[in-house]
Amino acid sequence: MSCPICEKKTDPKYRPFCSKRCADLDLAKWLSGSYAIPSEDPEDLEEAAREVESAPKRPH
Repeated sequence: MSCPICEKKTDPKYRPFCSKRCADLDLAKWLSGSYAIPSEDPEDLEEAAREVESAPKRPH
């Protein structure tokens, strides 16, 4: 089995990853929402629109 991040051989200690670094990179992707599954549910779309509208504006 290869590491899903860098494709090196996995280390049993960090399986399915090869190292703590790759495990941490994967965790960061989950926490940032990079692995989010898109939804076509109209209720989800409405909720997302409300969140965008109510979010504080940040300067560019």
